[in-house]
Amino acid sequence: MPVVRPSEAVTHEVHGARFDSYAAPRSGSKELCAWRAEIPAGHQAPVHTVNREEIFLLLSGELLVTLDGRTERITAGDTVIITPGVTLAIENPTGQSAHSWVTTSVGLQAELADGSTLTPPWAN
Repeated sequence: MPVVRPSEAVTHEVHGARFDSYAAPRSGSKELCAWRAEIPAGHQAPVHTVNREEIFLLLSGELLVTLDGRTERITAGDTVIITPGVTLAIENPTGQSAHSWVTTSVGLQAELADGSTLTPPWAN
């Protein structure tokens, strides 16, 4: 039975946020990826568009999430469904880090506002 312990999660730091990968092809998952993200206080992630559906569950803290120009304040326990092709922005306007659990399918890519593409290793 594949079990990934917290000490075995692979950590990536990108654009000022931390991503702890638990499920991805490198850990034995064939179709799905899952990670825990830490969004620091005052952080604003780059605006981007994803090519795969993501399920974003906020574990702790508070965030502003903008999908295609519509902003919602989310708090711990809220889940955001991010569909392929939407423009996504995440901001932590508070003084504390926020933590989320995100699940998607293998092959996620994000196109940044400048036209560059990010292929996150925690989702491929």
